[in-house]
Amino acid sequence: MTSPKIAFRASSADLAQSALAELTALYGDCKLSEADFVVALGGDGFMLETLHLMLVRTAPVYGMNCGSVGFMMNPYNATDLPERLASAQAATIHPLRMHAITRSGAVEEALALNEVSLLREARQAAKIRVSVDGRVRLEELICDGVLISTPAGSTAYNLSAHGPIVPLSANLLPLTPISAFRPRRWRGALLPASAEILFEILESDKRPVAAVADSTEVRDVLSVGVSEDRNVGVTLLFDPDQGLSERIIAEQFTV
Repeated sequence: MTSPKIAFRASSADLAQSALAELTALYGDCKLSEADFVVALGGDGFMLETLHLMLVRTAPVYGMNCGSVGFMMNPYNATDLPERLASAQAATIHPLRMHAITRSGAVEEALALNEVSLLREARQAAKIRVSVDGRVRLEELICDGVLISTPAGSTAYNLSAHGPIVPLSANLLPLTPISAFRPRRWRGALLPASAEILFEILESDKRPVAAVADSTEVRDVLSVGVSEDRNVGVTLLFDPDQGLSERIIAEQFTV
C-alpha cells in the first residue's frame, strides 16, 4: 500500500517546532499542493490560519495540539500517523462570506470560518440596523458590537459573548449582540444557514465601526453583508469518537 503524502505546518512555538522535526523525520514532508493530508501543529489560532490556506485546496486537515486550548486539535502522538489519518472522522465547514462597504466607498470581501463581528472603534456605542433576507428586524441596535458565527465557530467568540452553541448538523447561524444597551433584553437570534444578513451602520461619522472576518479587519464600514458560502469548504479530521460534532455537544455540558 502506498504511503500517503503528508504536508506538515507548524507554528513558531518551541513545542510545535520540536513536533515538526520529529514527524518529518518519521514521515517526510511534501508541498501543500501535492499533499493527500495536511497536519497542523499548534493551537486553535494556527489551525484557523491553516484552514484558510486550505480553502483553495482539497486536502483534509488533521490538527495535533502543540498550543494552549486546542478545541479543533487532536492530542499529539507521533506513532502510526498514516493509520490514524486513514481512520479519522471528517467534518466539513463552510465559511461565511463578508461583503463590506467602507465610508470611503471601498468594497472589501473576506471569508470567515469562525465568525464575522462588528465592533465599535471609539468610545461611543455603535448604532446598527439589522436586516435579514431584505427585511429590517432591528431598526436600531445600540451595542459594543454584534456577530454572526458558523456552527463550528459558535464555541469561540460567540460563546464568550453568551451566544448559543450550535451543532454542525443544525444548519443554523447564531446572531449574537456584544454588550447590547438597546434593546436591553435582546439576546440574539438563530437564523437559517440560507439567511442573508445586512448590517447598516447608523451615525457612522460619530460612531465608527470595524468589521472583522476571522483575522481580516475592515475599518470605518458603512454596511456589511454576510451569508454562508456553500461553494467553498474545508475538511477537518478528528480521531474516532472525538469528532467536531461530539466536541460541540460535549462543550454544552462543560461546567
